[in-house]
Amino acid sequence: MDSESFELLLSTVRRFVDERLRPLEAEVDRTDKMPDRIIDEMRELGLFGLTISEEYGGLGLTMEEECRFVFEMGRASPAFRSVFGTNLGIGSQAIVFAGTDDQKRKYLPKLAAGEIIGSFALTEPDVGSDAIAVQTKAAKDGDEYVINGVKRYITNAPRAHLFTLMARTAPERKADSVSCFLVDADMPGIKLGKPDKKMGQHGTSTCDVIFDGCRVPADALLGGVEGNGFRTAMKVLDKGRLHISALCVGVAGRLIEEMVSFSTNRRQFGQKVSDFQLIQAMIADSQTEMLAARALVLDTACKRDEGESVVCEVAAAKLFASEMVGRVADRAVQVHGGAGYISEYAVERLYRDVRLFRIYEGTSQIQQLIIARETIKAHS
Repeated sequence: MDSESFELLLSTVRRFVDERLRPLEAEVDRTDKMPDRIIDEMRELGLFGLTISEEYGGLGLTMEEECRFVFEMGRASPAFRSVFGTNLGIGSQAIVFAGTDDQKRKYLPKLAAGEIIGSFALTEPDVGSDAIAVQTKAAKDGDEYVINGVKRYITNAPRAHLFTLMARTAPERKADSVSCFLVDADMPGIKLGKPDKKMGQHGTSTCDVIFDGCRVPADALLGGVEGNGFRTAMKVLDKGRLHISALCVGVAGRLIEEMVSFSTNRRQFGQKVSDFQLIQAMIADSQTEMLAARALVLDTACKRDEGESVVCEVAAAKLFASEMVGRVADRAVQVHGGAGYISEYAVERLYRDVRLFRIYEGTSQIQQLIIARETIKAHS
C-alpha cells in the first residue's frame, strides 16, 4: 500500500474509533455482546483483510503498517479489535504461511472479506504453554482423518466458520508429531462449550471446542503434509505476539489520555490534581514506558519486514509491552483515586482488559525463556 493510501486508512480508523467505537464501550462491557452493526461496518471498511495479500482480496499491509494500524485500534476497548483480529493473525496466517494454493484460494478471499471468521484451536484443558504436548488426536482412516479432543479458551469460537486446528498425528513427543488441519466449523462431530465468562475484554467470545469423532477429508491437512503443525503454530504466534505488543502500546496511550484528562479536570487541596508532582511522576513514567515499547515494536516490525530473524525481539516486545500496559493501567486507576474503581470510568474497564495480555499468545514467563534461549545461543 502506498504511503498516501495508508495514511488515509489510519485517518479513517482514527475517526471510526472516536465516533463509532468509544461511545459503545460501556454498552459492550455491560452486555458482553458486540453489536452486529459494528461488525458490518468493520467489513465495509475492509478491516478483516488488512494482512492478507491483494491477490486474495486483502490490503497486504506490512508488519510495520499493521502495528501502526493497531496503535490506533488500541485507543478503543480491545474487544473491538478482537472481532476481526483472528482473521488478521492466528485465524489466517497458517494458511498464508503453509497452505496449498487450493487452500489459499478457498479460504483467504472469504477471510479477507469477513465472510467467514477464522479461529485458532491450539490450547487444551491440560495444554497451554507446552504446545508440543497437545492431546487432541487426528487418526488417518482411509481418505479421512478422525479427530477427537477438546480445545479450550478458543477466541471467536462461538462465531467461527473455520478452525485452524493443531492435533497429534503421531504418539511421540516431538514437533513432527503435531499436524495442522483446516476444519470447517459446521462439520459433524464438533460441539461448542458454553461461552466463557471472563474478567475483562467483554464483547470478545471464547469457549471450548469439542471434537468427537469429527471426520475431515485428507485435503483438510494444511499444506497437504503431516508434521508441520507445531512449527506453523510457532510462526503464527511469532507474528501474533508482535500484533498484541502493538495493541498494548495503543491501549497504554488511551490510558495515559484518560489519566491526563482526569487529573487536569479534578481539583484537590485547591489545585488541579495534575499539579502535584507525584501525579506528574506517574504520568511521566507511563509516557516514557509507552514510548519505549512503541519504539521496540516498530523497530522489530521493520526488521521483520526486511527478512531478519526476530524471534528474540518479538518475545522482548511482547514481554515488555504487556507488562508495561499493566503498570500504566495500575497508575491510571491510582491517579483516578476512588473514581478509578467505579465502572463508569474507562480506566476501571481497561484495568481488567489488559490483564489478559500477559497470558495469551505466550505468557510473560514463556517470553522470558525464549529471550534467554535466543540470547545464550547468539553469544555462544
